[in-house]
Amino acid sequence: MTGSRKSSSNKPVAPLLRQRSHELRQAMSEPEQIIWKHLRAHRFHGLGFRRQVPIAGCVVDFVCHERRLIVEIDGATHGADEAIRRDEARTRRLEAEGYRVVRYWNNDIMTNLDGVLLDLVGVLAQEWTE
Repeated sequence: MTGSRKSSSNKPVAPLLRQRSHELRQAMSEPEQIIWKHLRAHRFHGLGFRRQVPIAGCVVDFVCHERRLIVEIDGATHGADEAIRRDEARTRRLEAEGYRVVRYWNNDIMTNLDGVLLDLVGVLAQEWTE
């Protein structure tokens, strides 16, 4: 297929989206960098997470394909009405692809990282028992 590669879900990824995901990996926010230190290299309960991955026409912050789990890290701009609507539409699109989406605020990562990680453990435990 000329001009596009396939994602891990074996669906073509547009070159511009692939380029955007690369740019986002190079310019992660401080909260994203902090949580990435805990998710990368199978450090979080032996699960493999990837960062800034194109899925369903979006670039998601972090994904564990094995558990079909997406972790999004949101800054203050995500609290605006229009951003909330966009995020809800994006979540529906990702859920339609079979992923579960969890969101954490930048501020929570900066001030309560242990609580965020504990919550994420709870999300994963809930999935394992369902």
